[in-house]
Amino acid sequence: MLFTAESLFDLTQTQHAAIFTGCTYAWDALAKIGPYVTQQTSGLITMNLHRRVMTENGAWIGKFVFLGEGTVVETGAMIKGPAIIGKNCQIRANAYIRENVIIGDDCVVGNASELKNALLFNGAQVPHYNYVGDSILGYKAHLGAGVKISNVKLFPGNIEVEVDGTPRDTGLRKFGALIGDGAEVGCNAVLNPGSILGRGAVVYPNVFWRGILPANMIAKNKAEIEVVVKQPR
Repeated sequence: MLFTAESLFDLTQTQHAAIFTGCTYAWDALAKIGPYVTQQTSGLITMNLHRRVMTENGAWIGKFVFLGEGTVVETGAMIKGPAIIGKNCQIRANAYIRENVIIGDDCVVGNASELKNALLFNGAQVPHYNYVGDSILGYKAHLGAGVKISNVKLFPGNIEVEVDGTPRDTGLRKFGALIGDGAEVGCNAVLNPGSILGRGAVVYPNVFWRGILPANMIAKNKAEIEVVVKQPR
C-alpha cells in the first residue's frame, strides 16, 4: 500500500526510523516528530559545536540543536530548534530551520529555504527558496528552486487523503506532503496539502499538484506554448 512508510521510504536511510513505529500510515509520523525531537535533544545545550562543524560568522543556532560532524552552517542561517541535523550537511546562507526538524546525513538546505516539523531522509535536497512544512522527504528526494509545499487548507478542517476511493481524515490540520525516495519536484511547482509522491515520481516545473502520484509516474502540464513571429514596432 502506497501509504505505509515502507512503501515510500528506505528506512535504512535514516537514523530515526523508530519514529515510524506503530504508524499505520506514513503521515501518522508527522505528529510524532515534535515529541521525538524534544526527547532526543532534552538536556542538550548547544556548545562546543565548532569542534566538529563549520559555522560561519552570522549564523544563529538555538540551544536544543544537534549538528553532525562535517556539517557546514553558512552565514545568515538560523536554526531555531529543537532540531537534529546529521553529518556532512550543507545549511546554506539564509536558511531558516524552525521547530521540530530532523535532517539526515548528506542533505542540503539552501538559500532562503524554510523547514518546520519535517523529516528529511539521507541525501534529500531542499536547495533554493523552498518551503517544507509538516512533510517527509525520502532518500535522495529533490525539490527544484521555488518549490512550495502547502500544509494548511484554505477552509477549516483536517487534511483528507483518498484511500481506496474514499476520503480518509488524517486527523491532521497541518499536513504538507510525503515525497518518496528519489522523487523529483521541478522548479516553482506547488504541492497542495496531503500530497503523496511515490518512489521515483516526477512533478514537472510549474505544476500545481494535488493528490497521489504513484511510483515512477510523471505529472506534466498540458498547456501548449505558442511561438509567434516578433513584429517590428
